[in-house]
Amino acid sequence: MSLTLEQPVATATVGDLMQHPELQISDDAMADTAMDVLLSSGAEHLLVRDEDGRCAGLLTRLHLAPFQARSWYTERTPVRDILHDRAPFATADMPAASAVAAMRARGLDAWPVIDHDGHAIGLFAS
Repeated sequence: MSLTLEQPVATATVGDLMQHPELQISDDAMADTAMDVLLSSGAEHLLVRDEDGRCAGLLTRLHLAPFQARSWYTERTPVRDILHDRAPFATADMPAASAVAAMRARGLDAWPVIDHDGHAIGLFAS
């Protein structure tokens, strides 16, 4: 997503520029299931949600790379046990320029956007 939309970057918020999350997976799903979802969808990442439905992080293909060998280990490793990007997350009212700076500092291409209860409402990509 480019920050050269009609609204100036200085006044745009994350909520103005975020996309709705398409793919989500429960943190109790297994690593092989997460790989299957990513591979079949062609997506680069999955939003991870906990047992309460709150955002628990963002899982990418890179995070799943160690599990590509598909051993008994991938069939028994829940997503919650895989090292992936976790909180803090962006909020819809956060200035977009601040979010881009935070993403650069953390080396992120995409960042989950949460509501005030911690549920994922979008995905912000720079």
